[in-house]
Amino acid sequence: MIAALQCVVLDCPEPQALAEFYGALSGGAVNRPDARWELDEDWATVHTPSGTVFAFQRAAEYQPPRWPDPARPQQFHLDFGVSDLDAAEAQVLSLGASLLETGPEVRGWRVFADPAGHPFCLVRH
Repeated sequence: MIAALQCVVLDCPEPQALAEFYGALSGGAVNRPDARWELDEDWATVHTPSGTVFAFQRAAEYQPPRWPDPARPQQFHLDFGVSDLDAAEAQVLSLGASLLETGPEVRGWRVFADPAGHPFCLVRH
């Protein structure tokens, strides 16, 4: 092994707000003390129950991706497993997400944008 994943970092205009969104979505702890980094107005974190850590870094000139515009590609996206797509959709929308794409129910997934514009999927498991 060359390296171990420490965290997934997303650029955004408001780190604390995006951390709160993903904390509510994943049931994670927002800004839990961690010796690996300092928390401030430019850096926020979420430690999820599964052990994954998300970090949110302020980017002053942040331009969100546009789904599915190749001129502003998504760069990457996150998939979250859910048992009830409709219930999960209602919950993420109430947290500030926006629906980008839904397809035939047989697909079993829906594409959303978080409050800073990063695409993510809810996937039925």
